[in-house]
Amino acid sequence: MLQTKQKIFRSFYFPVMPVADLQDGPKPFKLMGENIVLWLDDEQKPAAAIDRCCHRTARLSKGELRNGCIVCPYHGWAFNRDGKCTWFPQSELEDPPKVYKIKGYHCEERYGYVWVALDTPIRDIPKFRYSDNPDFRKVDEFYEVIHCAAIRLMENSFDVAHVNFVHKNTFGDLDNPIPPKVTITPNEWGFEAYMEIPVHNKLNQKVQALNMDDERTVRKQLSEWFMPFIRQTNITYPTGLIHSIVTCTAPIDDDTCQLVQFVYRNDREEDVSAKSIIAFDRNVVDEDMDVLETTDSNVSLDLAKKVENHMLSDQPGILMRKMLLELFDKYGEQEMC
Repeated sequence: MLQTKQKIFRSFYFPVMPVADLQDGPKPFKLMGENIVLWLDDEQKPAAAIDRCCHRTARLSKGELRNGCIVCPYHGWAFNRDGKCTWFPQSELEDPPKVYKIKGYHCEERYGYVWVALDTPIRDIPKFRYSDNPDFRKVDEFYEVIHCAAIRLMENSFDVAHVNFVHKNTFGDLDNPIPPKVTITPNEWGFEAYMEIPVHNKLNQKVQALNMDDERTVRKQLSEWFMPFIRQTNITYPTGLIHSIVTCTAPIDDDTCQLVQFVYRNDREEDVSAKSIIAFDRNVVDEDMDVLETTDSNVSLDLAKKVENHMLSDQPGILMRKMLLELFDKYGEQEMC
């Protein structure tokens, strides 16, 4: 499975850019292999459309704004968020012909990011746990390109067997390599996976990121998968601290994704600084990427048909693949390379 070849993924929302990045004008982005342009309309709401003018195919992202519309840099044609041409200076017509239009996309702002669906969405943007809880703060962590398939990152997020090896320098425990039991509860658009993971607090994590003195502890972890490429991992420590990581990936092409990650925490800046939280999670993400970026982008879903031959720690990833196969079948799409 190559991620951009699955048409049904076009019907999901993906976070593509911090909305603050649009304050100084339109920006380009590539989603599912398609070049799009993003901008803020006259109500300061994000809009998205194909990054090609219908006149002579110039890149609209090199243009500017006029009354909330994107203006082509070539001949000055302006298009609204629905893709309709609202003005072209070469004509005296007050209302340009309806055939003068470009493709507009579904576009929303949520959690400080611009979310885009290329086709009619089959579900809304997920509502994340703690997002409207006043006892939790939000720490924005990472917005960067990663060189692996989105499903690889999703599977890795639920793979408890890799922790003690990939993360041996941050919180893994090589003295206890046997992965814990995982309890999985499926739902319509994904699943929840609960596990209790013994960890070894290293790199001053216990002081800088956790505000605790114990060298070893147990993380109670409830991870949620939102189809196709979003997860929220809610980690509860014995101190009562909750560290809830939201990780989203937007497919750029078959080999790369845009990573968006932020964290909800039930503490305050004076307890643990945002800088310390980001620094520790930076180490963890770098450890994962060092391995994930070596993997093949063409992910076979055949493993979903051989579940009996895999380790128990593979079960979340196997279920993920089975549910994607069911999604393809439901919407009449065959798995394509």
